[in-house]
Amino acid sequence: MKKIIFTLILITTLSINAQEIHWMNFEQAIEAQKTNPKKIMVDAYTKWCGPCKMLDRNTFHNPDLVAYVNKNYYAVKFNAEGNEKIEFKGKTFSNPNFDPNKKGRNSSHELAGYYGVRAYPTILFIDEKSDFIGPLVGYKTPKQLEIFLKIFKNDDYKNIKTKEDFEEYSSNFAYKFKD
Repeated sequence: MKKIIFTLILITTLSINAQEIHWMNFEQAIEAQKTNPKKIMVDAYTKWCGPCKMLDRNTFHNPDLVAYVNKNYYAVKFNAEGNEKIEFKGKTFSNPNFDPNKKGRNSSHELAGYYGVRAYPTILFIDEKSDFIGPLVGYKTPKQLEIFLKIFKNDDYKNIKTKEDFEEYSSNFAYKFKD
């Protein structure tokens, strides 16, 4: 009986700790917006990128961040040097120069070019109508990412026109995520 109780406690603990972001591909997120409009957060990464792996390991597994993203966004994993074909806004985006034999850097995907991705990781934010809001370049801790997740989710970015506006907004921002 003790073994059964211990096993149940262990399984419950592991499932609570295993909470993860519900990742989808780009087309699934765009399709989901049609029935339940939400903003999209795109993790544009590459397989060779160290900071991308840190973002995955440290930031995208933070329980506060995971819960917030799953509730308020469609989350997309996008290999910005991958070979996936993506249908978006009446166009097919691909990576015609993709070389499957390369171990490190590969050619950039056309969708990465469409969004102006020049560094990895880059988190892209897209509104409920599939229009681009903006990029966030580089590794971010959960606390650093929190302000952007909320500023875009609440449309507060529309009222921020200058660096001073952002500084005022961030000085009054109440951080809730734990690093």
